[in-house]
Amino acid sequence: MKIISLKPANIIQPIFRQQSHVFKRKPIVLTPKHQRWRNIAKMTGLSDQGLRRLEWIIFYYTVGKENAVFTTHHFHISRQCFYKWLNRFNKSGQKVQSLETQSRAPHHTRVWTVTLTEQARIRQLRRKHIHWGKKKLKKRYQTIYKETISTWKIEKVIRTFKLYPDQEKQKKITIKRKKSRLKPKKRIQELTKQSTLWFLLQLDGITIYWNGLKRYILTAIDHAGKLGFARMYKSKSSQNAADFLYRLRYFINEPIINLQTDNGSEFAGDFEKAVFQLKIEQYFSRNRTPEDNPEAERFNQTLEYEWLNDGHFTPDYKKFNQALTQWLIEYNFIRPHEALDYVTPIEYIVNNENKVSTMYPARTRA
Repeated sequence: MKIISLKPANIIQPIFRQQSHVFKRKPIVLTPKHQRWRNIAKMTGLSDQGLRRLEWIIFYYTVGKENAVFTTHHFHISRQCFYKWLNRFNKSGQKVQSLETQSRAPHHTRVWTVTLTEQARIRQLRRKHIHWGKKKLKKRYQTIYKETISTWKIEKVIRTFKLYPDQEKQKKITIKRKKSRLKPKKRIQELTKQSTLWFLLQLDGITIYWNGLKRYILTAIDHAGKLGFARMYKSKSSQNAADFLYRLRYFINEPIINLQTDNGSEFAGDFEKAVFQLKIEQYFSRNRTPEDNPEAERFNQTLEYEWLNDGHFTPDYKKFNQALTQWLIEYNFIRPHEALDYVTPIEYIVNNENKVSTMYPARTRA
């Protein structure tokens, strides 16, 4: 086989004699290096963060004259952050793709560590005791097989093989958890509470069981003025909660800025639509944390101890709400409040707003 060696191509001038003027080519003029970086970043679709880091480096090599202190002061960044991206850029051969944010996920993640023997034992125990939790199954496993096992392994086997007593219910729980991760709730800890009227109203509820019947009382109280409102309904539905919100808005006759509720199903659906229509920001309490809404919890306690437990309950919600309205008049107009320096909520509102809300039943069906 004949081997032919070729010389590198001359990209500056064509291979002609100097005396020849045929097809004479002009020298190729390259664009500035910094402009090429910007063009490559634009063609590769570099993210906004990567483009910002590229401008740091271009400024460093041009205007900054390779002065890191001047560059970091100009962009208000730390030198540690700047040197991190500068070194990464230079080590990669000045490739703009190196300025992209890299994944921080660990290289070594947790893997399946349950043996086939443990898996078979857990599945057998779970099928035999389908309603037991993982801690009880762990105790039973150690008693029978004389070996220790973690609750995580038991939980992993249950999830993998879907060993649940009610498959349909578990599907609904899984879907609900996925939705909550996609649309996280605003927690009340994110809000800075202010001592301003109608800035924050807390909503809660009281469930009453009486001779096989169930009644639900929705309650609301203002965080600053302690003005209380309540109404009883036959069921705990989002439609009734929305009706209660419209009545509350009519009752105070002022725009509500923020609203705090628990995580009950009645505060979703139609209630969220009413919140959106009234342009209110909704915040949620943490699960099983009554400390997040102390005013609402105290109002419920007062309603129970000072009025409900004195024999004023009746399953007829119309008569109940009429009697409840009379007690609300006493609570808001007559009863002094220690938190308000022993003035009534209406007196506090008059002193701070010079406006009194009427205490008449509202007819504002959504």
